[in-house]
Amino acid sequence: MKRIFVLSSIFISLGIWGLSFVWSNAWWLFILFGPIILVGYYDMIQKKHTIRRNFPVIGNFRYMLERIRPEIMQYFVETDTEGRPFNRLERSLIYQRAKKVNATTPFGTQTNVYAEGYEWLDHSIYPVNQHEIGHDPRVLIGGPDCSKPYSASLYNISAMSFGSLSNRAILALNGGAKMGKFYHNTGEGGLSPYHLKPGGDLTWQIGTGYFGCRNQDGTFSEELFKKGALHPHVKMIEIKLSQGAKPGHGGILPGVKNTEEIAAIRKVEPHTTVFSPPFHSSFSNSEEMMYFIKKLRDLSGGKPIGIKLCVGRKVEFVSICRAMIKTGIKPDFITVDGGEGGTGAAPIEFSNSIGMPLRDGLSFVRDMLDGFDLKKDIRIIASGKIVTGFHIARAIALGADLCNSARGMMLALGCIQALQCNVNTCPVGVATQNKSLIRGLDVDSKAVRVANFHEDTIHNLVELVGAAGIKNPCHITRVMINRRVNMDKVRRFDQIYPIVETGAFLNADTVPERYRELLAREVVI
Repeated sequence: MKRIFVLSSIFISLGIWGLSFVWSNAWWLFILFGPIILVGYYDMIQKKHTIRRNFPVIGNFRYMLERIRPEIMQYFVETDTEGRPFNRLERSLIYQRAKKVNATTPFGTQTNVYAEGYEWLDHSIYPVNQHEIGHDPRVLIGGPDCSKPYSASLYNISAMSFGSLSNRAILALNGGAKMGKFYHNTGEGGLSPYHLKPGGDLTWQIGTGYFGCRNQDGTFSEELFKKGALHPHVKMIEIKLSQGAKPGHGGILPGVKNTEEIAAIRKVEPHTTVFSPPFHSSFSNSEEMMYFIKKLRDLSGGKPIGIKLCVGRKVEFVSICRAMIKTGIKPDFITVDGGEGGTGAAPIEFSNSIGMPLRDGLSFVRDMLDGFDLKKDIRIIASGKIVTGFHIARAIALGADLCNSARGMMLALGCIQALQCNVNTCPVGVATQNKSLIRGLDVDSKAVRVANFHEDTIHNLVELVGAAGIKNPCHITRVMINRRVNMDKVRRFDQIYPIVETGAFLNADTVPERYRELLAREVVI
């Protein structure tokens, strides 16, 4: 688009100059087209807006509409299936926080508080000063077998690989993580120079394709893994079993995005569509998975090792818990991805019809770990459409210790949800490998926006915690969150998701009725 504008401006200027020889009033055309040409060239050199850099002149129309949108939206606010404002309001909130502009709203609540699905946190008439809570609450990740535990922020960058995202997007995300002191999950595409260069903390995700640590036949390479895992910027390793947007399917990298550089990092053929296997070749049951966790912990020098999954067959997670008890090996963390999680490419049936939603999966995993008395050594990370301080508080209430976000961080980076991630034409240079589009993304300014969004979201979480009258986010419980289930009935989260007492599953007499049939089943793998 920039080339088209430059050529057009040259032809228009030459045309007007030539016309001036036969028409004395041709200089009026300079008054008409001159400002437009100047605006276009300014758009190309400014670094604040990627859309304007990639699409000179016409990109300004987006921001003109954005200015009048608040006035329009007060009359045309869409709502989702639970009666809450559609995600355009959340997008606006993210942009405002990322840009450090006014993120408050006038006229109070912008949703129907009597609609089914409305949720709220109980506040206290004796709130706690946020300075007593601390501006950056953190969680220590690492069980008894971990020699290098990691102190993590409560809000971090979820898994997005180089390949799915551009090199400049990865640089900006990791630069933001470095500024804000939170971690950046690499996604399953392997460790790239763009993950490592800014110096931000990393969680290296190992998927079923073992990209970056695979042999030529696609199996796991201990040598390549050890080389990457010992890098000082790699703080944790995550074994991806499944992801919410396409559980049981495996990742997809379209051939149009599989450049020679990306293929070299992943150890695959360039310009081909890469399908990750739906299963791991290094283990085939829960006990083998535990020994694989131990292997990675040893090879990494004692760093925290975790697993990521979207909950499917509940009995299989029961099997994982029993394997922990039998082998004495436990992951240091478990990332629970909700079925509503996003991705750059997935079959629509998998995105819409497979995978347990986050709230159900998160509460279930927490119940299992509590019931088998495993939670004390394992941290739970929640992932799935978490973009506000309340979303983090709600996830903590259901059992999470900390949260990851992909959607929120992408929007802070400049994503406008053009929904072109899978066709390599992302207009803001985030989810594309098209060099002409990538050039418009300014790494330094976008890194600041990512850090700003993280900072303001944590700040608002801390304010919510203080308003609830508690001094630590970990003290948020299911008792404190309410949900309207219909017009005349409200239920607390502990009534919707009853709490399981620690060790309740270790004695047949104390197993809650709702879990007895599940725990009596045997899973055959």
